[in-house]
Amino acid sequence: MKKFDLNIDRMLESWDAFHAIREIIANALDEQILTATQEIAISRDGDGQWRIRDFGRGLRHEHFTMNENQEKLDHPGLIGKFGVGLKDALATFDRLGIETRIRSKFCDVSFDRSEKHDFSDVITLHACISDPPDPAFVGTEFILKGCSIEDIERAKRLFLRFAGEECLEKNQYGEVLRKAGKASFIYINGIRVAEEDNFLFSYNITSLTAAIKKALNRERTNVGRTAYTDRVKSILLASSSEAVAKALVDDLGNFGSGTLHDEMKWTDVSVHASKITNASENVLFLTDEEIMDAARFVEEARANGRQIITIPSTVKEKLSGQVDAEGNAIQDLGNFISEWNDCFEFKFVSPEKLEQTERLVFDMTGRLANLIGGLPSRVQSVKISETMRPETGSFSEACGLWTGTEIIIKRSKLASVESYASTLLHEIAHARSGETDVTIGFERELTSLLGMVASKALRGASADTQLLQGLPKAQTPEIQAALHQSQAASRNPAPAKKAGFWARLFGNPSR
Repeated sequence: MKKFDLNIDRMLESWDAFHAIREIIANALDEQILTATQEIAISRDGDGQWRIRDFGRGLRHEHFTMNENQEKLDHPGLIGKFGVGLKDALATFDRLGIETRIRSKFCDVSFDRSEKHDFSDVITLHACISDPPDPAFVGTEFILKGCSIEDIERAKRLFLRFAGEECLEKNQYGEVLRKAGKASFIYINGIRVAEEDNFLFSYNITSLTAAIKKALNRERTNVGRTAYTDRVKSILLASSSEAVAKALVDDLGNFGSGTLHDEMKWTDVSVHASKITNASENVLFLTDEEIMDAARFVEEARANGRQIITIPSTVKEKLSGQVDAEGNAIQDLGNFISEWNDCFEFKFVSPEKLEQTERLVFDMTGRLANLIGGLPSRVQSVKISETMRPETGSFSEACGLWTGTEIIIKRSKLASVESYASTLLHEIAHARSGETDVTIGFERELTSLLGMVASKALRGASADTQLLQGLPKAQTPEIQAALHQSQAASRNPAPAKKAGFWARLFGNPSR
């Protein structure tokens, strides 16, 4: 037997047995990866001893020397580099009184505390190396006496292989994992290094950045979020899985309640997930404000089988005008209304099917138009519809519409002469000017119509009486009041009174 001085005294007082067991398991997994051999074995024998075995090349005595391992340095899927983990584990086992033996085809190793060579007053941990009892033994086996089942289980839970977290997607940066419990875990090459309370997924980072390498400490735990945030983002931004995207976008629904998981607070991740979902699902992305302002279209979308996904305004701004991976436009409110308009059909109501009071108002169309010289020649007809397209730049239905050949007015405008007259004259102004709302040409035409109506209103009482004789007697309160005022105006045809009468009867022309 030969003794190899490990040059270790008492150390790592904060380590428990499971920390040391973790290092033994990590080395076994590294050897399995490097040699492409069978799965490692962790078992308990009849004597209550725990055995951790790989089936690789076997441990040699020189492995107790701390030295850079070029083979491990060159392999991207490993963490162990310098042999520190093995010595840390042996020191912890010695401090906790856990008896340790190692078997391989090269040697049989036990451990004791002995005097340091030439320094009898210094006691250090030594590896007692003997010839192997079985030169044909395959791999390396650690035999631990004095550790508990809980120690082994706690150590195993630090490895993705034993954690039971399902891999949802794998890409060049790492893996997105469905977390097994309430907490999320961050793994680096399969070893847990951090815990997150408000992440939606767990993650296994397999492509290490300089920041991660620098942050990896001796204990391999409590690595700060700043070290791995960029890599977690990279994993998500490189994802293309519908399962991952759907979970992320569904989580956006928590935006209004303030319970978003942390990944969805990263705008670029939310945008990426939304694009994937847009390509695969029948969805409509709306902000809270749009849901309140455009309730009618929300109902229309749901009736058509669309899933409403609530997004923050910051995400809406980034999505606006973009397309998904398949080249489809992002389904936001603007696109939905545009598509809805393209397939919109008016629900026309013929005059014969109007209610009596509605028909009385509708029959005044010609007389109202005569206030401004009659309907323009380009207006082929005036129609009434139950449904209307939305106003330009608005989420509410238009009151009226000039199509280029027809004036269409919403049926609800027939509730009074005032509302019908104001809408009809407004659309006539569009027909006459050929201009849209909020243009100089349209404003000029409205001004011209105001002058015509005012001129008519200031004519003699005889003209008033002649017009009023055509009005139905059974009318709305507005018209009854107007009739009463008309009689007074006929007896005292003051221009101011007549102007007030026309304003009440036909509404404010500016509207």
